This record gives sequence, structure tokens and C-alpha cells, in this order.
Amino acid sequence: MQNRVEIVRAAKQFSVRVIISNKEGAADPEGETIFRDLVLRSGYKQVKSIRTGKFLSFEVAAEDAADARTIVARMCDDLRIYNPAAHSIRVEA
Repeated sequence: MQNRVEIVRAAKQFSVRVIISNKEGAADPEGETIFRDLVLRSGYKQVKSIRTGKFLSFEVAAEDAADARTIVARMCDDLRIYNPAAHSIRVEA
């Protein structure tokens, strides 16, 4: 009988950030309200527009940064964390 030794790679911890934004051309009522009612009324005429979005931060155990990004992107798709018809995401690690 031969002894079997399994080598288990220790996963590293990665911070993965997801930025969810409205697709280009989609209405952004929150951004428009901030722009019109706060920014313009306060005299910041240099600002031409504002788009809002969401920021999510994950701590992920993975082999490398690329694997961590893949895990989070797949999870966002599988769990419908965003609406792909209306939003786009950027995943960074």
C-alpha cells in the first residue's frame, strides 16, 4: 500500500471591489437630482454631469488576483447582484 500525500495550496486573501453603474444612456434620476439640486444650486458651474452607482467590497480567498476577480464576477452574475440589462460592472482586485 502506497502512502498518498495531498498537497493543498494555501489560498491567499484578496480584496475585490465591484463598481456597479447605470449603462451609458440609461436614466440616472439620483445623479440628476444631486447635480441639479445640490451641485448647480451651490454654484459649482464647472461640473457638467454626475452619474451615481454602487460600490461593493469583498474579501475573497483565492489562488491569485485573477481567480478572486473571476469568483466575484461569477457570483455577481449568478446571484443577480446587478441587473445586466440596466447596469454594467467593473471588478477590480
